[in-house]
Amino acid sequence: MRQAREAAGLTQERFAELIGVSPQNVSCVERGLAGVSLTVLRRICETLHVSSDVLLWGRSGGNDAEILARRLEQLPPEQFRVVQNVINSVLELTVLPEEKKGPES
Repeated sequence: MRQAREAAGLTQERFAELIGVSPQNVSCVERGLAGVSLTVLRRICETLHVSSDVLLWGRSGGNDAEILARRLEQLPPEQFRVVQNVINSVLELTVLPEEKKGPES
């Protein structure tokens, strides 16, 4: 859970607030000292955009592109457009010179 929380850019305090538990509870769960109810597990999965399999068994819910796509689907339309513009700008910077020329005639 800690890895998924950190990957989502959330502090223990903010994450605890989002899922409705105390920061101390988040800390205990991450250290394996406490468990969570099914209701809290569901909130954790929804907040982190991961499957319960990932948290419980360490199985990946897909490749990085699939995980990113699922997270992007959760964004409100305006935030999605902002992220889309940033990604497109970065991709334009990474285009190789050969790709810019187009197909050879």
